[in-house]
Amino acid sequence: MNKSYNTYNYLYNRKFLLSFFFSILFLLFSLIVNYFLGQFATEKASNPVTDLILSNIPVFDIDGIFIYGPLIFWLISFFFFISRPHTILFTIKSISIFILIRSCFMSLTHLGPFPLEIPITSSIFINKFSFSGDLFFSGHTGLPFLLALIFWRNKPWRYFFIISSIFFGIVVLLGHLHYSIDVLSAFFITYTIYHIAKTFFKKDLKLFKEGFTT
Repeated sequence: MNKSYNTYNYLYNRKFLLSFFFSILFLLFSLIVNYFLGQFATEKASNPVTDLILSNIPVFDIDGIFIYGPLIFWLISFFFFISRPHTILFTIKSISIFILIRSCFMSLTHLGPFPLEIPITSSIFINKFSFSGDLFFSGHTGLPFLLALIFWRNKPWRYFFIISSIFFGIVVLLGHLHYSIDVLSAFFITYTIYHIAKTFFKKDLKLFKEGFTT
């Protein structure tokens, strides 16, 4: 049987479209949970703590990079995904479960932001997704790394996602927007989330690997 990655095969497949619809609903649900738990964590935030890295480096003005860097990253990733429709379902569901798990983590411990962090004031939109109390663990670091794990067999994109993950991790540290443990732990927790997604979404993973067969 031949593998099919033709976009039109997916656009006219009722089963795929239905699954895609529920994937989007799952993503929206995870974002709503993220919003309310992010608000909760911010309201309950306590005092900051010292940090080996942040306590020894000055704060840098990375406002623009923090906001527009991810927008460019996700725009590039979006065109990559739609050119490979067989990967969309597993990717969306993996991202959704990442957001849900991260939301739970950040709602458990309520450290205040590190002193002298750079204020992020240039975008109202990003305030719907990022809060001063949503520290553990870093989504800027974890999400690109999750995509690296998902597309590990595609070397150019694997390197793009890994480099992006490291880059954004450095950015949030330079802006003192995350503690160092938020960034470093993101790699380990994200690896576990990836394997959770593989366990929960086996049918989507099979489609990801094989595409439609004709």
